[in-house]
Amino acid sequence: MSLPGLDEIVRSLELAPHPEGGFYRETYRSPLVIDGAALGSGFGGARVASTAIYFLIPVGAFSALHRIASDEVWHFYAGAPLTVTSLDAEGVRRDVKLGTALDRGEVPQSVVMAGAWFGARIAEGDEARGPYALVGCTVAPGFDFGDFELGERASLLARFPEHAALVTALTRT
Repeated sequence: MSLPGLDEIVRSLELAPHPEGGFYRETYRSPLVIDGAALGSGFGGARVASTAIYFLIPVGAFSALHRIASDEVWHFYAGAPLTVTSLDAEGVRRDVKLGTALDRGEVPQSVVMAGAWFGARIAEGDEARGPYALVGCTVAPGFDFGDFELGERASLLARFPEHAALVTALTRT
């Protein structure tokens, strides 16, 4: 089975550029709203129960290190496997390769915990398996740009010097 081209996927799924890199479109926003008092201090008010997006990362692009106030579940759909890398508050690094080759250690789904810094890219050597990675991301409580923080290279290098190569590779400024 051949993959549709990048432009065809962007057009067919009506994707737009995402601030962290790649392309996305929100596909679901729960009608259920959770009161801000029930969520705690990490949120700036009420949030919907859940949101979901399509997310497409072309070969050579990346999802820059960022963090959000909610847990985020990543789902693999098509293309090259995608490596999702996270750093927790203590600097512990976790790399998960999303894909369908279970015999190569890939998994079709993974969770990034709330508050972790994380980003994603197609790993070197995996480009041959497709021109992009098409995934989905489900966030609960639902995503709100008010909870989104894009990583700044200098501050992340100061906080995580042991991960300098990763921080440099997955930040723009």
